[in-house]
Amino acid sequence: MAANPQALSLYRRSLKLSLDWAVQRNLWRGQAVYIRSLFDANKHVRDPRQQKVLFQETEKLLQEWKHPDPYRAPTAPGGSKYERNMEAPILQMPIPQHEVIAQELKAAEDAERLRREELEKEEARDRELEGKTRA
Repeated sequence: MAANPQALSLYRRSLKLSLDWAVQRNLWRGQAVYIRSLFDANKHVRDPRQQKVLFQETEKLLQEWKHPDPYRAPTAPGGSKYERNMEAPILQMPIPQHEVIAQELKAAEDAERLRREELEKEEARDRELEGKTRA
């Protein structure tokens, strides 16, 4: 069971769970050593049935000892300082009203100029057609 991924996962979860109950590292260290001794005591178990029983018992203990309000690092998601000092969004400055009016007037003048040019082209075509029909 020494390098069994399931055992390693249970060991890691056990350490994290104990850290939920004893947030201070000096208190937690003693619990971590005790948890390590429990896992070391069963590291020579090779029988899959016995391993399965040990895994189930460990899972059951982890569920029983689950903390109702687990510790989260302050800057981690869900922590007390998460996103506290976010960067301010970059906002565009609003366009002053006189510039908006100037842009609208320019657009209207451009549209009027294009309309006049189209009319002049039509008139020129009409005159050209009249000249051809008379000749």
